[in-house]
Amino acid sequence: MSSQEEVFDSPVGWVADHIRGYVDSEGEKGHRWRGANTLLLTTRGRKSRKLRRTALIYGRDGDHYIVVASKGGAEKHPKWYLNLVVDPAIQVQVGPEKFMARARTASSEEKPALWRLMTSIWPDYDSYQQRTKREIPVVVLEPLADD
Repeated sequence: MSSQEEVFDSPVGWVADHIRGYVDSEGEKGHRWRGANTLLLTTRGRKSRKLRRTALIYGRDGDHYIVVASKGGAEKHPKWYLNLVVDPAIQVQVGPEKFMARARTASSEEKPALWRLMTSIWPDYDSYQQRTKREIPVVVLEPLADD
């Protein structure tokens, strides 16, 4: 990912507004949203190869950031999740801090504890899981060491 590449924000109006406020304020506005912390996740489109950015609620597990691919309990995975499955190299912004990271789906062994962590932050994840047949993935974002 190059800093010269154009980044395309979520086409969902309220998400795009959230991202714009987050970016324009260098993370001062938008980091807290409805009582939860949010980050900006940039993936590379699996078809378009364009950079795609969305805002997500996150939790922390040690040095890792945790996000949930819930899409509100929709029957299909969110596009950002499908993108990072194909290309796990991502960019993350947490408040003013920007860094490169690797994304991976939590293993079946680690998912229960991470799901509890995330539902303690955003309890609606449980109702999202109840309204869909798909298993909602939990994603671990592992910051890359600066070289």
